[in-house]
Amino acid sequence: MSDFVNGFWGYFISVVAVGGVVWCVWLLYTQRRWLTNKPANGKVEDTGHVWDGDLTELNNPVPTWWTWMYLLACVFALGYLFFMPGLGSYKGQLGYSSTEEVAKHQAQMAEAVRPIYARFETMTVPQIAEDPGAREIGQRLFLNTCAQCHGSDAKGGFSFPNLTDGDWLHGGTPEIIMKTIKEGRHGVMPPWKAAIDAKTAGDIAQYVRSLSGLTTDPVRVFRGKREFGNFCVACHGVDGKGNQMLGAPNLTDDVWLYGSSEASIVKTILDGRDNRMPAHDHILSPEQIKILTAWVWGLSNKPGTAAGGDSTATPAATPAATAAK
Repeated sequence: MSDFVNGFWGYFISVVAVGGVVWCVWLLYTQRRWLTNKPANGKVEDTGHVWDGDLTELNNPVPTWWTWMYLLACVFALGYLFFMPGLGSYKGQLGYSSTEEVAKHQAQMAEAVRPIYARFETMTVPQIAEDPGAREIGQRLFLNTCAQCHGSDAKGGFSFPNLTDGDWLHGGTPEIIMKTIKEGRHGVMPPWKAAIDAKTAGDIAQYVRSLSGLTTDPVRVFRGKREFGNFCVACHGVDGKGNQMLGAPNLTDDVWLYGSSEASIVKTILDGRDNRMPAHDHILSPEQIKILTAWVWGLSNKPGTAAGGDSTATPAATPAATAAK
């Protein structure tokens, strides 16, 4: 019931659950004469329906054992709803919680695999990225946790960043990648339709395309550069190379989350973008996050460079996709 944002649904579920059981009991009670009605002469009533010439449908009364089974099922249902959490927000007399059961199971699993991660505790992320065993673990963690958005090859897709191309919104150091995985990101490109019309947005889009060397109209680029200076430099900078502190993307590297067409860029300018990278600190253990960080960091740091501990390299596209790219 925690998924519902309104208390009404708790009462609604309770009424449906209890009402269903009460209705079944009422149905049995109102039909009790028919259920126990037995033919006086021992001959069962014929309904008049005959199939295949000799298959006759009879109107036999329901067996007594079936009636009692039905009643016991209703009693069991009421008992279950009393002891277990089945009535909206009511937690049941036994206080059972599937959340607690899952947490207990996760703790048991974490304890079971702790020896596997023990040897990586004193290693740095670049060192872990060099370890074949750690890379195998990291890849499996990625496939189980991240591939749904970033793809099994980590090359992303529409609105989901490529983690292998060396382009990052918030920076590509191991510390920043780990922070992104652990805490998530929320990237927002504000909509400008209240201040910019479609024609002006198109000119800005032409200028933005020119920054990546794409085909443009020189006249519109000239107009767009002026408007870019009025509306966009606060986040993307005078040179259009973005700001990692804000998560504002570099507009000069021809890397795009939503496509490089003028129509796509205009839509971004006018309607804005809102992307979220969910936090995983409640899904993965600290040891798993560290190994996953190493695997992601290693995607764009060739073997041999990681051994030196160079954490200033800028690898793949950050999992926290934000704004205009």
